[in-house]
Amino acid sequence: MKSVIATATAVLVLWMGTSCSRQPGENRQQDKSGKHLVTVKGSDTMVHLASSWAEAFMDACSGNEVAVTGGGSGTGIAALLNGTTEICAASRKMKQKEKDQAAQRGIQPVEFVVARDGIAVVVNPDNPVKTLTLEQLRKIYTGAYSNWNQLSGPDEPIIVLSRESNSGTYVFFQEHVLQKQDFRQDARLMPATSTIIQSVSSDKWSIGYVGLGYALKAAGKVKLLGVKSDDQAPAVMPSQETVATGRYSIARPLYLYTPGEPKESVKDFIDFCLGPEGQKIVSQNGYVPLRQSAVQ
Repeated sequence: MKSVIATATAVLVLWMGTSCSRQPGENRQQDKSGKHLVTVKGSDTMVHLASSWAEAFMDACSGNEVAVTGGGSGTGIAALLNGTTEICAASRKMKQKEKDQAAQRGIQPVEFVVARDGIAVVVNPDNPVKTLTLEQLRKIYTGAYSNWNQLSGPDEPIIVLSRESNSGTYVFFQEHVLQKQDFRQDARLMPATSTIIQSVSSDKWSIGYVGLGYALKAAGKVKLLGVKSDDQAPAVMPSQETVATGRYSIARPLYLYTPGEPKESVKDFIDFCLGPEGQKIVSQNGYVPLRQSAVQ
């Protein structure tokens, strides 16, 4: 599999000079207006970012339409493999079994790293707890801790919120925070990041994890916790700067996948996402661009 990461020499797309393929390709989809249609499906974490990219790209390339839908990284990868989307947005890498399924179908997915993201741990603003260690987080989510008084908080039960298993954020959190242990049985599985934000904002004793961009937009509704790598380490708040510098430990790349080398409008869209204006949009949406110069 080819992994494509933008570098200074690879960025060829400028906002007012975006190269937009105008000639229809043999397999290019069109919407009812006859415009070229690019379909993007997958990561719920990336829906707002992909939608912002799509809006700006359509302004720059008026002969194109981009349709963005969520559903989770697993859903997007499945759509890529069954031919129902041209681009998969994923907040995790493809698993080996997914690569094997692609090979069996004659598909050679191409991977593009398009941004970075921190996973923010959020609680209700009225919760007095301000920081947690990675070990404490692991114990909360595996069931070893069930009451906030075990974490120097009040005598109240911890209500644990998680994404569903088809979410790339779920997979990453399980691998990197839970160290591949199972989530506690009573964890409430939420269908979307927005439902975690809503639940945390309304339930005083709940805890959840969400993409940094969502957490920053929900400022005032939820409280972001500082995370410590161990008891002796300083607490680090999730931010664009701490993710970019590597100081915030719960962070990951964000990906776009295509079922082979992208062409025409699909290539134009990905080039735009990796270009200066696309990376500026990454920063404006609370994610972390691939180059620090794009941070606002």
